[in-house]
Amino acid sequence: MLSTVLQQLVNGLTVGGIYALIALGYTMVYGVLRLINFAHGDLCIFGAYIGLVALGSGAGSGQSQLLLLGAAFLAAAVVVGVAGVVLEFTAYRPLRKADRLSAVVSALGASLFIENGIMLIWGPQLQVFPSNLLPSMHWTFGGARIDLVQLLIIAGSALLMALLYWFVHHTRYGTAMRATASDQDAARLMGINVNRVIVSVFVIGPAVGAIGGLFIGLYYRQVYFTMGWTYGLNAFIAAIIGGIGNIPGAMLGGVLLGLFNAFAAGFISSSWQEAITFALLIGILLVRPTGLLGERVAEKV
Repeated sequence: MLSTVLQQLVNGLTVGGIYALIALGYTMVYGVLRLINFAHGDLCIFGAYIGLVALGSGAGSGQSQLLLLGAAFLAAAVVVGVAGVVLEFTAYRPLRKADRLSAVVSALGASLFIENGIMLIWGPQLQVFPSNLLPSMHWTFGGARIDLVQLLIIAGSALLMALLYWFVHHTRYGTAMRATASDQDAARLMGINVNRVIVSVFVIGPAVGAIGGLFIGLYYRQVYFTMGWTYGLNAFIAAIIGGIGNIPGAMLGGVLLGLFNAFAAGFISSSWQEAITFALLIGILLVRPTGLLGERVAEKV
């Protein structure tokens, strides 16, 4: 029994770290623009495909696997960060002063565009990641097993979340981002370039999410073009659970959702996993409508 609990704990932290990285993109965009970027999940999976291309292009170059993997993460983050900026300029900026429904429709259209673009470029079939990227190492404790890939995902996710938290809360630019999220007009009066802050949000969020997408490929060793909707939906639920617009809340929500899904799959049934996930979401919203770490903010009219 203890070994099963520990194993599900490892599995939950692994998947929860991925959810948290993707949820950060949702919560950062919503915090600044009050917009749900429904294309974010597809951008993350686009990052997995870019990382797979980078891994394939350097496979016969004689580089070490560690350098090759680092180059894949860098390529995914840079390309998807640029794609996030293009998305903001084309799909969201023209509708910034429009009603929220128009922005939602634009976000859904952008999601379908990216999803079908991935299918046209790489095809509808599964794309398989190489099996020899990392040494087949594992450690056992209390009857539970943790692989090197799981350790990389857990440690990498924790490091990225800590760095992002430090950047937002302990740097001058992070202060500008929080001021813009609080009140854009007041931020402009204080000399903050609001458009530049918004662009940076669409760089950082998708770039971090792309790393999460590449983690998905490394963990499951396969990706397909519709995967972005599934993981995007779960990450969006994680952001709501933690408190949409709250960065620590997105981290907490992602980890909690990953643990909850792992224990539900291990002790109840994996076929009920989605239903249990939504039951968790409904239960939390009934008790805390703003999420676990969300704050009730008056609506500006």
